[in-house]
Amino acid sequence: MTQTVATTFNAPASTRSIAAMFLLTVMWGLSIPITKLGLQTVPPLMFTALRFLVAVPLLLILAAGRLRVPVRAVPSIIALGVMGITLGNVAQSFGVQGTSASVGTIVSATIPIFIVIFAAVRLGQSVTGRHWVGLVAAFGGIALVAMGSGSGVDDLSKTTVTGVAWMLVSAVAIAFYYVWSAELTEKYGTLPVAAWNALAGFIAILPLAAVEMDNTPYQVTVQAIWTAVYLGVMVTVAGFLLWLYILRAVPARVAASVQYLQPVFGITAASLMFGDRLGGLFIAGVIVILVGLALAVSNKRPVPEEVVTHE
Repeated sequence: MTQTVATTFNAPASTRSIAAMFLLTVMWGLSIPITKLGLQTVPPLMFTALRFLVAVPLLLILAAGRLRVPVRAVPSIIALGVMGITLGNVAQSFGVQGTSASVGTIVSATIPIFIVIFAAVRLGQSVTGRHWVGLVAAFGGIALVAMGSGSGVDDLSKTTVTGVAWMLVSAVAIAFYYVWSAELTEKYGTLPVAAWNALAGFIAILPLAAVEMDNTPYQVTVQAIWTAVYLGVMVTVAGFLLWLYILRAVPARVAASVQYLQPVFGITAASLMFGDRLGGLFIAGVIVILVGLALAVSNKRPVPEEVVTHE
């Protein structure tokens, strides 16, 4: 089946869309350091479940009266929830646990690169040689960041190879989740898709979290609760809806490009909250990643106003 998706790739971003992108950058930039706080007393699977225990009811309330979707949409929506909610967020929690807040923030900044690649595959947008150079450069920067993070002030600031690997798995899953979400919401509506896939992902997490709770010590503190509330409300619900608004207002490449500012807020917050030490290799890695991101999301050539995709 051939589907024509009308877009306005040549139109300049509006003041409203620019403001939305900046706000989302701040919200997502702070998410890794705040997750780090929550993981101080609650293990990763349980913390992810707490986050969606907050987010799912909000999405169901927002979608009240509009939850009906065609039966044929159910498998895709469930798969989307397991991909983005279960895999993406659980991997992120394990990754944050195994990296310093600064390193976790930098690795999560690769999400825009994967968004560009998946948008090229799913939405028919071209990826040029310059974009591939940016991708390779960004991964090289990640290696420098991992080597240059230094020994932190405590166990919460230590970075492991496993932690970086989990963060990369999360970045791939979340990027695919957002691109695929844009397609499904175009067909079935934003709130129904958001509510049902969040519920599906939450249900998939519950048995894993239950096993973890039986085998891992934990303490549900006020700090754990407010961090889960922030991530559930601001990052998951508000962030998801804001992202879909941005993706409809500007091309995926433009939407992704502003996200290279995300590490600025994340690293600043991490330094203030955890005393992360930023060595020379770390700074060099940050610069390489940001340059790579800029190349990967750049678009100097005009893009046609209509993209034809084949399903």
